Amino acid sequence: QVQLVESGGGLVQAGDSLRLSCAASGRTFSSYAMGWFRQAPGKEREFVAAIRWSGSSTYGTDSVKGRFTISRDNAKNTVYLQMNRLKPEDTAVYSCAAGTTYSTNYRRYDYWGQGTQVTVSS
Repeated sequence: QVQLVESGGGLVQAGDSLRLSCAASGRTFSSYAMGWFRQAPGKEREFVAAIRWSGSSTYGTDSVKGRFTISRDNAKNTVYLQMNRLKPEDTAVYSCAAGTTYSTNYRRYDYWGQGTQVTVSS
């Protein structure tokens, strides 16, 4: 079992930065692939980024590439999402997920956090 708790969301202005954190319980955190997904009102859940235990990563839409960075600290059982130059269209609930399979598909993840709201004003 893995429990995930996100933090770091909030209300910011366009162009600002935020760093989301996802703290995981469990001794086997380092063996899990971790992902960040987001969901805006009325929209489908969207893949943002994923990272393997080794640190290699994949990013979702072109809109986040170059602005968002996913990282993990296995010693702290934590995965991060650094978000720079935020835009109003980044507004969504951001959730982290853990899974034994590295994937961009949210259905492949086994454990989810409760989500954290990110709101970017123009």
